Amino acid sequence: MADGSIKKMGEMARRTLATPALADRTILLVDDDPANIQHVREGLASHGYRFREAHDGTEALRSLREVRPDLIIMDVEMPRLGGVEVCRIIKANGGEGGFGFIPVILVTARQAAGKVEGLELGADDYLVKPFDMLELSARVKSMLRLKALQDAVVEKNRELDNKNRELDKANKELAQKREELLALTRVDALTGLYNRRYFEERLTEEFVRSTRYRSPLSLVMMDIDHFKKINDTYGHPFGDEVLRQVARTIKGKLREVDFVARYGGEEMIALLPETGPKEALGACERVREAIASLQLEFRAQDGSRQLVRCTASLGVASVPARSLPVMEELMRVADVCLYEAKAAGRNCVRQYQEESPG
Repeated sequence: MADGSIKKMGEMARRTLATPALADRTILLVDDDPANIQHVREGLASHGYRFREAHDGTEALRSLREVRPDLIIMDVEMPRLGGVEVCRIIKANGGEGGFGFIPVILVTARQAAGKVEGLELGADDYLVKPFDMLELSARVKSMLRLKALQDAVVEKNRELDNKNRELDKANKELAQKREELLALTRVDALTGLYNRRYFEERLTEEFVRSTRYRSPLSLVMMDIDHFKKINDTYGHPFGDEVLRQVARTIKGKLREVDFVARYGGEEMIALLPETGPKEALGACERVREAIASLQLEFRAQDGSRQLVRCTASLGVASVPARSLPVMEELMRVADVCLYEAKAAGRNCVRQYQEESPG
């Protein structure tokens, strides 16, 4: 017997803990008869609820805009704006940007009139006068529990939305960091051009595409003339500045779709998609002339200044060409053309010319 009592007490305790606290919940009472409002207040007073009053539908909506109650007990028949119409407005604006979820108990003196209409419009419960106060109390508790659970769901969804936004933000930041890291592995730190390794990846891709579609592709190899002398005369920091200025000049004279990289030391390399021999030669001359026009200012330790000029030699080769069936041959002949330009006195362009078949 004692064991059974303990078991029942434990079950009651678990139920109590599982039931949301309902005291201090706000109930809006809407009725054009003050006596009816007073009757409901007295019947529910022992539960610790807070009450607000409205005496018609218009006043009820005004009260809703000021304070969001946890429950509305509303008479159906009222002057100006009836309970069914007010219920329709409340439920139509039940989103988070409107009134939110507020349970509504409609009360009427007629047995069936309006009950179906009220429930169809979203009323959560319906009572017919005269009603038993114990029944009203039970239904109020049920509606308040429903409201508490709904509020908990809304809050949990809000927390999940916030966490999802934070996760999206973190994912975007991670993706940005990944792109930045990837860029660091592809870019030459000194000049800002792409590095040799990434250039070779792109060259492979573009050569395969050119071979497949027989589309023109040109490769340009460039070397700053007498760069060692510049370093020896003016120092490596100035030599670095020369590299940066030349790199900027090359990019400025080529198209956005052209791919420029630092190939090693003072040697640059460029890939010109959809560019045949004639157009490639013109691009090389523009680059050469622009580099030759550079005026670089060297500041000595004594404060004196000196204008320094530099030039570049360029070698260019283009495919499709019968004698250049593989990428390595394209690279080799462009390099040969570069050394021919240097041998010809530097500051000039030499282009690979395919021999006509005999």
